[in-house]
Amino acid sequence: MDPTALALGFGKSFLFVLATILPILNPAATAPIFLGLTEGASAGTRASLARRIARNMFFLVLGAMLIGSFVLDLFGISLPIVRVGGGMIVASTAWRLLNADQSTSDRRAALAEAFTPEQARRQAFYPLTFPISCGPGSIAAAITVGASLHEERLALSLARFGGGVLALALIATLLFLAFRYAQRLLQPLGETGTIVFLR
Repeated sequence: MDPTALALGFGKSFLFVLATILPILNPAATAPIFLGLTEGASAGTRASLARRIARNMFFLVLGAMLIGSFVLDLFGISLPIVRVGGGMIVASTAWRLLNADQSTSDRRAALAEAFTPEQARRQAFYPLTFPISCGPGSIAAAITVGASLHEERLALSLARFGGGVLALALIATLLFLAFRYAQRLLQPLGETGTIVFLR
């Protein structure tokens, strides 16, 4: 196999996955939601959660790219059903954020006490990874992308998947950084501005 064709396939799939998945995940837009849902958590707990969520997202999207279409076919689930179910969960979470009481210092202290590392671990996958950070739209896009990366020639197929995996690793890093430094990114808005932005 021509090395130029392999490099071209690698580069094209890297850009394709990056351009398709990154705008859907949109870490910068999800970071304030992460901040709202982890209210009361310490900086260390948030950093640990950001790491877990980025790792979960990477493996979830990678799994969807590799075997997503086979799994859906196996269980007889259609993509529209996945989208509707995930959309309902996202709407429920958004409604809860919209109707949340503004935190007082006493309430913040109570939240900090309640937000233990164990609770953080329980929430790392659901709802913080799925569906908040990586929803059904991302999964559907990943399944579609995965199907388009397959090639008849094994070497080219592996090169294309290699580019896709590298793009996912970059997206996971961006997600980690956005969540890890969410509080610092929103600091210029101030407390009132952050509340308005979140709602």
